[in-house]
Amino acid sequence: MRDKDNDRVDGSRRTWLIATSVAGGIGGVATVVPLVGSFAPSEKARAAGAPVEADISALAPGSMMTVAWRGKPVWILNRTDRMMADVKKADPGLADPNSEHPFSMPMPEYCQNEYRSRTEHKNILVAVAVCTHLGCTPTARFQEGPQPNLPDDWPGGFLCPCHGSTYDLSGRVFKNKPAPQNLDIPRYMFASATTIVIGKDEKGEA
Repeated sequence: MRDKDNDRVDGSRRTWLIATSVAGGIGGVATVVPLVGSFAPSEKARAAGAPVEADISALAPGSMMTVAWRGKPVWILNRTDRMMADVKKADPGLADPNSEHPFSMPMPEYCQNEYRSRTEHKNILVAVAVCTHLGCTPTARFQEGPQPNLPDDWPGGFLCPCHGSTYDLSGRVFKNKPAPQNLDIPRYMFASATTIVIGKDEKGEA
């Protein structure tokens, strides 16, 4: 009797194990499907190259915001009159003051001036925040004067923390630095007095 009972128990156990294995296999397949599906481009990825809008209504003079465009950080800086004067002050120490040698994208015609901005909004700087040396993101050093890792006559601008390249308040690189070129200026336009579209201008998308 005991042997027959054991046989029944073993049979039941085998049935349970088979059922569990099948269920596990089904579960494994169900797990794989979403994982494979995740390799398909997401809506966000498909839109990565599209223009982006930025609301600058709360961007006070002297402050900066960062938005993402094509997977890169883009600065929008509202420069004060003092900062605009510091742009002129920086000219003698710059490697390419007239931005004659663009980095990875052509300089928009409307930004071909020392402020590298649209003349109707010359206080607003829009620049790709990627150091032209090895791709680090520079940090804001707007304060003038002597500071750690900066010259005593520092006019205000940006310092790359990776290898010490410095840029003025128009994103132009200073002489004798690892970075060979100025920061990129993307194509952009004002959709309204408080809305900037990055990656698009009157000629279309970048």
